[in-house]
Amino acid sequence: MSPVLALSSGTIAAIVVIVVLDLFAIVFGLSFRRARREQREAEARETAHAFGRPPPKTAKPVSRREFFRRSLVGSLLVYGTQFGGATLAFLWPNLKGGFGSVINAGKVEEIKAAISETDQPFYSGTGRFYVVAYDGRPADDIDYEAEGLSAQGIMPLYQRCVHLGCRVPFCAQSQWFECPCHGSKYNTAGEYELGPAPRGMDRFRVTISETGDVMVDTAEVILGPPRGTDTLRRPQSGPFCVATG
Repeated sequence: MSPVLALSSGTIAAIVVIVVLDLFAIVFGLSFRRARREQREAEARETAHAFGRPPPKTAKPVSRREFFRRSLVGSLLVYGTQFGGATLAFLWPNLKGGFGSVINAGKVEEIKAAISETDQPFYSGTGRFYVVAYDGRPADDIDYEAEGLSAQGIMPLYQRCVHLGCRVPFCAQSQWFECPCHGSKYNTAGEYELGPAPRGMDRFRVTISETGDVMVDTAEVILGPPRGTDTLRRPQSGPFCVATG
């Protein structure tokens, strides 16, 4: 089930409470408004009687059925507005540090040290990307650094497989990225090697600030290189974690 549609019992309970509170607020507000209108009409009649003028015309009283019908319609409008606002807030890109914004992945030297010590890419869950060490040599017209896709020996890769969108883990044995869904495989630079993927892993642009922070722009997904691109020219290091088809 999609995580957007999967509602926990706590979420459902919160929605029910909000609806009940909305209904109560609307009923109370309409009752208060009706009482105030009746009071003003009574005062107007007394004033007219005191000055010998004919009493003002009064509004037709609202029946109980009409009252509850208006309350129901009003509550549905309020609930719909709240639900629509919450949905837009959920779907709108997070501009305060989450995916869809420029994310500070950390200090460049610390990230390089972590990659060197673990012999694996550095992972950012917030940004949904890997940071890999990249020392490849551009081939043909491919120059990742010139395009802003690498900087100071590192490169960010979007975690999503370009085949059907599964998250692609890194296999420490083969030293390749291997998709567990359908077996697509990419080298350390995210370049296509095997499987049904139509291209290499997608990327994000990266810059290094004056203070050494790795700033990754996840607002724009840069399509991965086409099949046949291999700027590393290194075979797999060991057995695959995911069997080939």
